[in-house]
Amino acid sequence: MKQLALDTQSFAILRNNKCVYVDKTAIIHRMITGGRIYFLSRPRRFGKSLLVSTLDALFQGKKELFKGLDIYDKWEWEQYPVIKIDWTGINHSTPEKMEESLVFHLTRIARNYQIILTAKNASDCFIELIVSLHEQSGKKKVVVLIDEYDKPITAHLNDSHLEAIKINVHDFYQVMKYADEYLQLVFLTGVSKFSGLSIFSALNNPQDITLREEYTAICGYTQEELESNFSEYIDRAAEHLKTTREDVLEQIRYWYNGYTWDGETAIYNPFSTMNFFQIQEFDNYWFSTGTPTFLMEIIQRRNCADTVLNPIVVDSSVFKEYDPVNINEVPLLFQTGYLTIKQIKRIPGECAEYTLGVPNREVNKSLLTHLLQAYGKYPDKRYINDLRKTMQQQITNFDESGFARSLEAMIATIPYDIQIPHEHYYHSLMLMWMQLLGFKIQGEAHNNLGSSDAVWEQAGVTVVAEIKYHAETKINMLLNEAMKQIHHRRYYNKYLGKVILLGIAFSGKQTGCRMEELKRE
Repeated sequence: MKQLALDTQSFAILRNNKCVYVDKTAIIHRMITGGRIYFLSRPRRFGKSLLVSTLDALFQGKKELFKGLDIYDKWEWEQYPVIKIDWTGINHSTPEKMEESLVFHLTRIARNYQIILTAKNASDCFIELIVSLHEQSGKKKVVVLIDEYDKPITAHLNDSHLEAIKINVHDFYQVMKYADEYLQLVFLTGVSKFSGLSIFSALNNPQDITLREEYTAICGYTQEELESNFSEYIDRAAEHLKTTREDVLEQIRYWYNGYTWDGETAIYNPFSTMNFFQIQEFDNYWFSTGTPTFLMEIIQRRNCADTVLNPIVVDSSVFKEYDPVNINEVPLLFQTGYLTIKQIKRIPGECAEYTLGVPNREVNKSLLTHLLQAYGKYPDKRYINDLRKTMQQQITNFDESGFARSLEAMIATIPYDIQIPHEHYYHSLMLMWMQLLGFKIQGEAHNNLGSSDAVWEQAGVTVVAEIKYHAETKINMLLNEAMKQIHHRRYYNKYLGKVILLGIAFSGKQTGCRMEELKRE
């Protein structure tokens, strides 16, 4: 079997070591022959750096690395001067260190071409390097590749350096506007599309190919690519897990597939997928490489956990560039990979509607874990497994007092001084807990008379739940209100078979529940 390229994003190393490479060169060829200036947003660890490295090798004319790939006989293999800037390797801890590190980085590139830069600041070094390369190469135009362009911005979203960093980054990117006549190709990758950084207003407006249908599979793996490139690894995993190939494929799809940028083509997370094939165990790989602390803080502070618990419908404004100072959690969650496009509804004469949701099991489970950590103390895995079994039995046995005690145990993990006295808070908390426990929750389940707070199935039984909170109302009154609302609005109408109605109430530090089996007339 070919090796898995887990420890490198270098196209040259990957090809020279005969590692698995999923051929994206047909898409790359379409891009570089159809325009000059591009921007691509994808989540972290999704193959952006490998794509930039591939472009670097391509424009440096390293034809031997592309033998057997789609582009091999289609490209003229002319060599161009290339400036490659990878922001993950540049110190941006302060504005001063970022300036110094950028100058050092550009000077090193210049020396590789036997060019000595005389400018003192990063912006002047950049324009001097572009012009010098153009002249040195016999008037050939320059290729500029910028990987993770937004790294210095996202690193300072919540601190005092943000404004100064924004100004420095703006001035640096502005150089390319004045150097346009010297540029053959400009390709930038990033996670977020921030406004006010000049790259989206300069350069004759770069093509944002993030949501373009023809580029949706430029990073990550389609189902066909997965099965054709990793066939031996799929069989090896099936043997290791003592199951069938079909079952392994289904589980991989459930855990790591589900990202879409056109609403139709499902893409596998390449980092998680390759880690699974290496370790042969289903686990959280992508999420664990970078805990989104600031995202969890935003969701908890704004009490908007429903954003990731239930699908939401948005318009195209979510995908526009946005201000890093006034962050909206929905576009941030989408651009960072915690939400993805589930469906696109196009209405004649109107803007398209996009349904966003969590892509897969890996992201769903990890988000719930970190959200609960943001809300309070997160319990260990053994506690969760025991509590899930206990609560399942309590519902099946109509054990109201036992289920109430389980709810109290859940709430007890949340420090009282950070609990928010609002029904929406307890609603979000309940949904997070129940999903983490393994219940397949459908929040805000709608019918023609309204929407219940949650619906889930267990052992062939449908549970319809309504949650009430009021700090100064007695538990029994809140439970009466919850059950009355379920019956009055007939939340159970569309469910067949056995249905259990569940009222849950929180009043101050008290918790209660009421259960009854639906008696159909």
